[in-house]
Amino acid sequence: MADNIKDKDGAAEAEYRKKVNKSLLKLPKMDFSTFLFSLNSSALLSLGILEDPNTKKKSVNLPLVKQTIDMIEMLEEKTKGNLTSDERNLLKNILYELRIKYVQAT
Repeated sequence: MADNIKDKDGAAEAEYRKKVNKSLLKLPKMDFSTFLFSLNSSALLSLGILEDPNTKKKSVNLPLVKQTIDMIEMLEEKTKGNLTSDERNLLKNILYELRIKYVQAT
């Protein structure tokens, strides 16, 4: 019985990996900078600067913006000393811009 479950799990994992690999062909390589850009885009969407790609509407959700800024601040603290100068500058610039836009929106 356990071997049967392993076989099913193995087949399911293989199918999952195959589908993931196909979908990854459409996405940019994930690195720290790409992750920061993703967080930035989410914040800009929540600030109503970008339109939601699904609804084609702009909406504001300031608590979500604040949470995203807090997450980026946490990343800044937790990655101190581990970033390249480009990554550090990108993080600082994104934080600065988001803080300014958040203050302007409140």
